[in-house]
Amino acid sequence: MTQPRYDVIAIGNAVVDVIASCGEELIEELELNRGGMTLVDEVRADELYAAMPPAREVSGGSAANTLAGLSTLGLQCAFVGQVADDQLGKVFRHDMRATGIDFDTPAREGEPATGRVLIFVTPDGERTMNTFLGAGQFLPADALDEDLIASGAILYLEGYLWDPEEPRRAMRRAIDVARKAGRKVAFTASESFVIERHGDDFRQMIDDGVIDILFVNEHELATLTGEEDFEAGVAALTGKVPVLVATRSEKGAIAVAHGERAEVAAEPVAKVVDTTGAGDQFAAGFLSGHARGEGLAASLKRGAIAASEVISHYGPRPEADLQALIAEKLG
Repeated sequence: MTQPRYDVIAIGNAVVDVIASCGEELIEELELNRGGMTLVDEVRADELYAAMPPAREVSGGSAANTLAGLSTLGLQCAFVGQVADDQLGKVFRHDMRATGIDFDTPAREGEPATGRVLIFVTPDGERTMNTFLGAGQFLPADALDEDLIASGAILYLEGYLWDPEEPRRAMRRAIDVARKAGRKVAFTASESFVIERHGDDFRQMIDDGVIDILFVNEHELATLTGEEDFEAGVAALTGKVPVLVATRSEKGAIAVAHGERAEVAAEPVAKVVDTTGAGDQFAAGFLSGHARGEGLAASLKRGAIAASEVISHYGPRPEADLQALIAEKLG
């Protein structure tokens, strides 16, 4: 097996987050799914954008956010995702490359536009997301560079992108390429509604042993296993995936691997400003430890520290020096 060129290669949505603070009354007035993620078409996206208070634009996308954290932590990363040949597409490409991530998927001509997520943040820091996937849902399998996929030690896949047909085919092909090359496959479930629609696929992949590292939160774990009790859900997956990581917001997180279990408490935060990207950065912190051969407890601690940094400010990507922060807190 050849030495990997990259630590992590991710396939995910290429979207730009549009983030605005708002009161609870606007959530009700616009009939939004408070605290959740809703897929919207371009007409609804334009309607919500028009109703938003002043906003800021930050490149996002779950897997892309995770790579931004990993790159900040010194890992070599590459991204595969689809933007359109438009202004937001150029913003996204610039932001990825400026973070040190290789991103060479060609832009798509014509409609639809580059994807965007309209995020309404209420005073408690909770985010309500409305996603127009745009060009991202047309990532074709033939856009995959198989040599690139085979050159990553870990292939990281975003559950959100399993929903549209073309990217799903692309990810299935990427899994085959990665496994033939002897690489690990990591998968983040992303959201319960994705599991409700594609749970049979995910459960089959788990049973077939093609997922090496699985990231879920407690709600996704319940949807995936059918077990409302957290511990029962963990037990249902223990032994089926080599590494299971389950997060529980303020209750911390657990990881189970090869009969070993570790837990970590949530890192204290002076004020939760915006929870956008918390799970993405937790995954970045955990993978940064795992990729370097650190144990479960240390990797979980890295995840908790990275998540605490991102929820202390607006936007889904790190703003502080994560390496310094983790070095300081891990002692």
